[in-house]
Amino acid sequence: MEFPTITVPVMKHTRMTKNLVEKGVLTTEKQNFLLFDMTTHPLTNNNIKQRLIKKVQEAVLDKWVNDPHRMDKRLLALIYLAHASDVLENAFAPLLDEQYDLATKRVRQLLDLDPEVECVKANANEVLWAVVAAFTK
Repeated sequence: MEFPTITVPVMKHTRMTKNLVEKGVLTTEKQNFLLFDMTTHPLTNNNIKQRLIKKVQEAVLDKWVNDPHRMDKRLLALIYLAHASDVLENAFAPLLDEQYDLATKRVRQLLDLDPEVECVKANANEVLWAVVAAFTK
């Protein structure tokens, strides 16, 4: 997963990035892209990124529970978001071939789930599955 810079072109993301800047996760920089100045938010510490990558790898390998309803909801959401952002493969790149194949197979299992079916199961998080439906269309 490559998360070196978060670009904030839309105002609604400003509060989220401001909070991450205040926590010291990101910094704020102005960069010139052709004719436009754009605010970017590079990571201040690559360790945070590496911990996220490790958590995602572990979730689909060593700590795989084979039931999305038993997975940590934030981690499950991160996996779907990373996939929708086309950065999930980067998180699996350092894995051995067997691990890579297993991780991508398990992510494919998650992606093949029908959010409408999952959201009506007992103890399902309806908001999470609504977001999954939006990201996987």
